[in-house]
Amino acid sequence: MQRKNLAAALMSCSALLPIALHAQTSSTEDSPADVIISDGFVYDGTGAPWIRTDIAIEGDRIVALGDLDEMEAGRRIDATGLYISPGFIDVHNHAGVGLATPELSHGQPLLAQGLTTVMVNPDGGGAVDLAEQRETFLSNGIGLNIGMTTSHGSIRKEVMGEEDRHSTPEELDQMRDLVRAGMENGAFGMSSGLFYSPGSFADISEVVELGKVVGEYGGLYTSHIRDESDYSIGLIAAVEEVIEVAREAAIPGIVTHVKALGPRVWGFSEAVIQRIEGARAEGVEMWVDQYPYDASAPGLSSALIPRSAMVGGSEAMLERLADETQLTEIRPQIVENLKRRGGADRIQIRTFDPDATYEGMRLSEIAEERGLDAVETTIQMLDEAGGDVGIVSFNMLDKDISNFMQQPWRMTASDGDLVPMGEGAPHPRSYGTFTRMLAKYARDESVVPVSKAIHSMTGLPATVYRIKDRGLIREGMIADINVFDLDGLNEVATFTDPHHLSEGVVYLFVNGELAIDDGAFTDILNGRVLDRNGSDHMRPN
Repeated sequence: MQRKNLAAALMSCSALLPIALHAQTSSTEDSPADVIISDGFVYDGTGAPWIRTDIAIEGDRIVALGDLDEMEAGRRIDATGLYISPGFIDVHNHAGVGLATPELSHGQPLLAQGLTTVMVNPDGGGAVDLAEQRETFLSNGIGLNIGMTTSHGSIRKEVMGEEDRHSTPEELDQMRDLVRAGMENGAFGMSSGLFYSPGSFADISEVVELGKVVGEYGGLYTSHIRDESDYSIGLIAAVEEVIEVAREAAIPGIVTHVKALGPRVWGFSEAVIQRIEGARAEGVEMWVDQYPYDASAPGLSSALIPRSAMVGGSEAMLERLADETQLTEIRPQIVENLKRRGGADRIQIRTFDPDATYEGMRLSEIAEERGLDAVETTIQMLDEAGGDVGIVSFNMLDKDISNFMQQPWRMTASDGDLVPMGEGAPHPRSYGTFTRMLAKYARDESVVPVSKAIHSMTGLPATVYRIKDRGLIREGMIADINVFDLDGLNEVATFTDPHHLSEGVVYLFVNGELAIDDGAFTDILNGRVLDRNGSDHMRPN
């Protein structure tokens, strides 16, 4: 067959040598496989161009690549015209809470994007007891793989509450013990959220000391940096804090969901890139991850209320906002924070439990409806919701997004969530990040090549996080495999109508089993909780 001759020719090319070296089919042609995927355009996850080849799966492993016409298989999938890649890896996802529930443990909004692995507990939040968290995941069963980080903010709150001060030596020792326990329970590293309380109350020396514990176990450090704009120390100084932790603790550092937030720092992507390149030139292992949108999704309080007013938690914050004397000092800071975000018309309400009709509306529209200014509306809404209002903040410049996206040390990540379909107005990244990256920025606009986009969500994150046996199409690797229609990829979710699954994934294998079969979800929960040491934890039979 002509297509087989083409595949053989392609596999002999030196440019594609890494995958060709693993296409050892002569010794396995008489051995049956469970599944053979035939004639697909295979992106192997390294960033190399596609080759046309067959893939054999037996159990949870890829067992052969090449011309497999003569190999027997329980099932043969014709992937002619389709593209094949490793399953996508999301290194920053807030889906841990949802995946821990029986109702959402399937993770279908994630699977529909081609995801087979997510890292949870980002931004310094999430569980402190990772052994308990793992058992919760496994007790329900999960539709895709989960890796965990230990969380600086949660640990600090466990030891010190919401106090705005430096830790004592005794408190730092307690935090070291909790970080060590997380790492011993398989965490891939430590996350921080130095923009949020209580992480924002920590001096960077505290994070360095905890990072040294992470380094004992070969882990990494990923941070929602202290300032993505000019709230406090400024964007550049905040990036340099991550570099400092990575350098002093001798661990990989990641600036997570990298961005230049708001008009005051638009164009600063070049300066951030220079700092990352400079650190790498001196031998500091630095990376970033990024979602392909121009809007973020913080809480209304974290976006607009100064950190000094948030000491002690939400209840204390609301008491300060209700005190006219204290509000006199707080109000001008809220006005400044609105300017940093580009104004009230750039803030859309994502979640507001007291009145769901506000979800999807702009803060400026609600203020006009209430006959108030944006500051008064903000204070009212926070009071009505007990401090818990989620927003979408449109605050980024396309040029900065593209600049970051084109860097070789940049991974794709969603910063998404997992909520019941129809609940609230979540950021569409929860449904469409990986689809959008491939369809908009690679296929349609050629900001990056398709091969590089796939590398940023497969082989690169597996390398950075030291995820064993995943992220590449290779003989012997775990069969997390995405088979998709590149032309049919479609991010259906929008900011005003987000609850729609992505389109275009035709087959999706999670640990060798089909989670999506011919475009339809199966009922298989074959995900595992991954361990930094390479020991996968599976649901008991």
